[in-house]
Amino acid sequence: MDKRVLITGAAGGIGSAIARAYAAQGAQVLLGYNSNRDKAQALCDDLPGTGHLVRQIPVLDSPALQSLAQALRTEWGHLDILINNAGMTKMVPHADLDALEDRDIDQIMATNFRGPFACIRAFRPLLESSGDGLIINISSLAGTTAVGSCVAYCASKSALNNMTMSLARALAPKIRVVALAPGWVAGEYASKADPAYLQEQVDKTPLKRIATATDVAKAALALSQAMTFSTGCIIPVDGGRPLN
Repeated sequence: MDKRVLITGAAGGIGSAIARAYAAQGAQVLLGYNSNRDKAQALCDDLPGTGHLVRQIPVLDSPALQSLAQALRTEWGHLDILINNAGMTKMVPHADLDALEDRDIDQIMATNFRGPFACIRAFRPLLESSGDGLIINISSLAGTTAVGSCVAYCASKSALNNMTMSLARALAPKIRVVALAPGWVAGEYASKADPAYLQEQVDKTPLKRIATATDVAKAALALSQAMTFSTGCIIPVDGGRPLN
């Protein structure tokens, strides 16, 4: 695969799995991080292939994103795939309105919605130069079910889904825009959840498990290799959880 791929939040579980999947297919991968450079560099050193990069990508800093895009044009010339994976949340019961403070709402909405938009805005010219640009937004089942870690998180992923559809229309035909919407994903975040609650999710999922980061990575890979006539859609990676 002769592709150049940029992943935000690449040092996390889903981001690292996607990076490994694309690198294994021969792509050059830029691993974006916000604060954990050491983890991103360790991942880069472990990836198969050559030409991978590690760069700080603060998704809330638009001037920094524009500067990186200019530097990347010099280094790579173009960008084939942008994967907006960076995100955040806070566990707050939906009925506890006082516990979800204004600063939490602002930070979650900014990181999960404005950040991906800012990245798309900055890297759009590089993606258009590809001739086959693809943007993959990592969303969540929470964006359509309104069931998730907190009200703001659900709203932010709903906004991301809406943006996916809007920009798929606006950026076509040069760039496709698709969202992947997993439910619970096994990893560090899931390990902090109440085991009884997590088991309930497994029991209510027709495929009788929660997703792995590899499941999400396989879906992301399929979008560039097999599902090449898909755009503006929200693709679930949830084992059929909404059916129950």
